Amino acid sequence: MKKELLFYNQIEFESIKTLFKSLEYEVISLSYFLDDLKDLNKFTPYKSGVCVIDVSILGGGYYNTGAIQAIGENVFRIFTNEEIIYICDNRHHDQLKYELRYCFEQFIDIKEKYDIFFEQLPSPIIATDRIHKKITDFTTEEFEAFFKSFRKSLYGHEKFKDDFYEIAKSFRLFNKIGEHKVLSLFLLGESGVGKTEVARALYKCLGGEENLAKVNFGNYSNEFSLSSLIGSARGYIGSDDGEIFIRVRNTDVGVILIDEFEKSNATLFNFFLDVLESGKMVSSQAVEIDINGFIIIFTSNITKEEFPSRISPELRSRFDYKGHFTRLSNQDKRKYVEYRIGSIIRKYNEHYKESLGKDVVNYFVTNIPVDKYENMRDINKRIKIEFVKYIEKAKPIQHRVNILSSIFKIDT
Repeated sequence: MKKELLFYNQIEFESIKTLFKSLEYEVISLSYFLDDLKDLNKFTPYKSGVCVIDVSILGGGYYNTGAIQAIGENVFRIFTNEEIIYICDNRHHDQLKYELRYCFEQFIDIKEKYDIFFEQLPSPIIATDRIHKKITDFTTEEFEAFFKSFRKSLYGHEKFKDDFYEIAKSFRLFNKIGEHKVLSLFLLGESGVGKTEVARALYKCLGGEENLAKVNFGNYSNEFSLSSLIGSARGYIGSDDGEIFIRVRNTDVGVILIDEFEKSNATLFNFFLDVLESGKMVSSQAVEIDINGFIIIFTSNITKEEFPSRISPELRSRFDYKGHFTRLSNQDKRKYVEYRIGSIIRKYNEHYKESLGKDVVNYFVTNIPVDKYENMRDINKRIKIEFVKYIEKAKPIQHRVNILSSIFKIDT
């Protein structure tokens, strides 16, 4: 009997488990047998005579390409039972077909082997219960109103706003006819120039009320990055959905922010190649989330010169827009201070039942020296510090004014 490695589609995994269970086979990850695939002394023998072993762990980015062949040859020599069936996620087809060429004689699609049973399989699980607000759902009038608000919410970067407007119009059209699934923006430039603010402005203008779906790839630089992002490999304890699925489920807006994208690795780059093409994300649990109509914003602190060498050509070609953000002018910084203070005052008045007026906005615009700051985060910190100082001095007086106003009906 020829030793075969059968490849399956990730979103069909749960259905495949159901299939083999009906045939009285148990599906187990290769990691069950060996905590460390390089240490054969820790091999855990399997009691039953029949099982299905999922070897996807070998192609999941956990092992260097050069080591997979040696590990595979040593590991599969241990399994001598001819009733064992070997399966693998088809995302690793090309890699494992080559690396395990001396371990298996055939590499085929699982449907070719069990075509009769597949006709009775349940449909893949698709998570569509959450409704997200997206620009593709707007009428033309709503889209124009949205963009007018977006222009006001993002200070500076006028060329980007003009470019984005045209790209967004094109995206809406081609998305409706099924030609463009996800709108992707890659924004590079030094820290604090407003890249992340684009995502926040989009979230606000789309009417977000919960959380922006944000993932910082500064935390995704090691070899286990993919399992952290989409869930750990099957067979591991705690193989739940990863961070990006949790973030998307917890947001009410079709915007995803991927910060510090360049700090990731090739495995995650490849993951987004498929996401941008298909408009779908598949978790380790084979749960599919449809992000058709979403906007994904990738930010990076790399320079324009570094961009070609840090990001693969395949991925670069997938980005719908690649833009470089420069520092804001002093005029734009003052406009930002005006906008930010106005926003803080509105929230403060609502929370504390106060009535700070527009004159307070002018005070901050005049007294915060924006020319001394290049980083917008530093300006924001200064705004908060100065606002607290202002309230500490003004609140006792304002409180007395409010009391008098309530007694004498004085319009303050």
